[in-house]
Amino acid sequence: MFGANLRLLAEPYPSISELARQLGINRTQFNRYLSGESFPRPDVLARICAFFKVDARVLLEPVDTIGRGNDPLSGAFLRDFVGGGVSNIDETVFPSGFYRFSRRSFMARDQFVSGLVRVFREGNCTFIRGYEARAAMAAQGLGTDRTAREFRGLVLRQEDGIAALISRKDAMTASFNFLSRVTSFENNYWVGYVARTVRESAESDRVVRMVYEHLGTGIGKAKAAGKTSGYCDLNDLLPFHQRLLQPDVQFS
Repeated sequence: MFGANLRLLAEPYPSISELARQLGINRTQFNRYLSGESFPRPDVLARICAFFKVDARVLLEPVDTIGRGNDPLSGAFLRDFVGGGVSNIDETVFPSGFYRFSRRSFMARDQFVSGLVRVFREGNCTFIRGYEARAAMAAQGLGTDRTAREFRGLVLRQEDGIAALISRKDAMTASFNFLSRVTSFENNYWVGYVARTVRESAESDRVVRMVYEHLGTGIGKAKAAGKTSGYCDLNDLLPFHQRLLQPDVQFS
């Protein structure tokens, strides 16, 4: 049973050698676990369970029946659907680091928003973290302290790019984001759209075009971009951002 469970847990990983390295287990010994020829010592089992977010029942019960740390994305129902896009998004597809983003304002169609987010990996998942502009929060009558402005999200692999489900704390608001890479000199731009979870209104938009620009992992460019975050006019955006946002073309 343990070998069968371990093979199932290892399926999303393209390289068994790399997985064994991440676990700190000799590749030959790991193959013995996979084939059911041997079982890990208690300390090694604890390491495996912590990595895959399962418990010691993995030795005796099918992993689909015990779940994986109560994570719905890795449970039997969603693992091969939503969960399949969460694991192992290659760095070449959507690299870690800081991103400058721009979009039209949801609330005022003659204004735009520029911001900064950080993309990072933990285990085999990719996450996004950032902060809403104070002015944007104030315009909606929302708190402007750091906790209220913070948002976090989970990145999912798509056929033609990436998607991200992003939310503020306690799921107060959420948005769905889709981005696809575009040709550029440094191959560091993505364009797509962001849709927010609000009711339809004649005074505001729910979906707008959005641009992401990868700034790398260094703090210098990120700090400079952060200083320009917030509401701005179209002409305040970088020329290539303006071009990709197509402000005169209706979003469809």
